[in-house]
Amino acid sequence: MRPFPLIAAALIGVPLLEIYLFIKVGGVIGAFPTVVLTVLTAVIGAMLVRAQGTAALRRAQASLRRDEMPARELLEAAALLVGGVLLVIPGFFSDAIGFLILWPTSRAFLLSRLLPRMRIVAVHNVNRPASRVSGPAERAGRVIEGEYERKPDD
Repeated sequence: MRPFPLIAAALIGVPLLEIYLFIKVGGVIGAFPTVVLTVLTAVIGAMLVRAQGTAALRRAQASLRRDEMPARELLEAAALLVGGVLLVIPGFFSDAIGFLILWPTSRAFLLSRLLPRMRIVAVHNVNRPASRVSGPAERAGRVIEGEYERKPDD
């Protein structure tokens, strides 16, 4: 299936669904509580992303210290970012999807479905000059301090 019709349908359908849900929820609980609920989900989402994102980055750093590729941890951090963005976007449908992504159980299920489909490639090349450390550490050795003066060519 071609992705363009699916993307076009999502770009039109999701905002329409969000507007519909705003009208329905606003009709049931009122306009002010609807606005408060929308702001509250954004604040809760930001707090959840901060807490869980920090933990995911710590796990990625631990994997790197063990010389392992932190593919799952990086994918989890990306999922947290997407979930957080969905919670900040005003709307109840995007909030529901965002909370599902931030909920550890559903995120683990989602990642278990995505990871086998992904191809993880790690490239490590220490022979390229650009990948070497440059600076004072590279030029370790004897340092001779002095002054010089340029003289014009005669």
